[in-house]
Amino acid sequence: MKTIGILGAGQLGRMLALAGYPLGMRFRLLDPASDSPASLLADHLTVDYADKSALERFARGLDVITYEFENVPVEEVRYLEKLVPVYPPPIALEKAQDRFVEKSFFCELGIPTLRFTTSFSDGRRNELGFPAVLKTRRMGYDGKGQVVVHSETDLNNELKGRNMDELILEEFISFERELSIIGVRNKAGEMGFYPLVENHHCDGILRLSLMTKNVSSRLQDQAEEYCVTVMSALDYVGVLAIEFFEKDGHLLANEMAPRVHNSGHWTIEGAVTSQFENHVRAVSDTPLGSTNPLGMCAMVNLVGSLPDVKSILKIGGAHLHLYDKTPRPKRKIGHVTFVEKDVETLQKKLDMLKEIVNV
Repeated sequence: MKTIGILGAGQLGRMLALAGYPLGMRFRLLDPASDSPASLLADHLTVDYADKSALERFARGLDVITYEFENVPVEEVRYLEKLVPVYPPPIALEKAQDRFVEKSFFCELGIPTLRFTTSFSDGRRNELGFPAVLKTRRMGYDGKGQVVVHSETDLNNELKGRNMDELILEEFISFERELSIIGVRNKAGEMGFYPLVENHHCDGILRLSLMTKNVSSRLQDQAEEYCVTVMSALDYVGVLAIEFFEKDGHLLANEMAPRVHNSGHWTIEGAVTSQFENHVRAVSDTPLGSTNPLGMCAMVNLVGSLPDVKSILKIGGAHLHLYDKTPRPKRKIGHVTFVEKDVETLQKKLDMLKEIVNV
């Protein structure tokens, strides 16, 4: 029996613990917030990440440490690594926390991505053209910290009073769809990959993920190749998600997440082994489980407010997951998944859910 420490105690930490307990694992959490969704599932240290003595207390008796979000301070993770093995490795956090570093990393590995710049001179702006997307280099998620600029005037207005060293400008493209792949690798180098899923957003927040096998084997192979390249370069251990734009039959990497990912929630009911169980398996140095899907799957995020629970549960095959989070605008408070034998049945269930939930 191993004891795993998790940095962060949000819903992803909650689902990691729920997946690990049947395997005989034990968990300890560290998160400054006292009302975190995973708090009821394990010992929870409510201390600041910068408190070195608290980090030492947290690490005592742990077999391994992982994290459930990518904005954990890297310096503190490196400090913990001196005490207990940490997976995924801290270098993965460094690459994923800064959009410029992340996209530069993709380029170094030969993985296609959108054109970008951190130079705001007129010449470099003109190379990207307009519209373009201005983003913060750090701490952006769920559409936060980014804005589409349609002209030089727009851009100049957005730049006023801001530190340009903290910003990145990316080209804006009209893509066919957004896809994401979730891969997993353990210490022995064993790897597994879930099918590419199609993601739909509103206001920058993921609302719907579909796993209906409507992706060509060529794109699946391409995504797996890119995932292998990243994991091999980082000597990666754990689950890794990479989000892509599909454009003219090719994939362009948008960003990666060195952790379990929202677009993989369908795997809890929809795959032989969920992304959460496979992450626990990987970081605890045990064999990986099968990533094969069990049907056609959909995952719908519940955002902002809690819909009528009874109405959702009346839909046959609806799997409801609530995170014990206080509802507020643009906050993910739960999700619903469906696993059906065919796309037609899956769509019928989604249509029923749309009567209750804003999908």
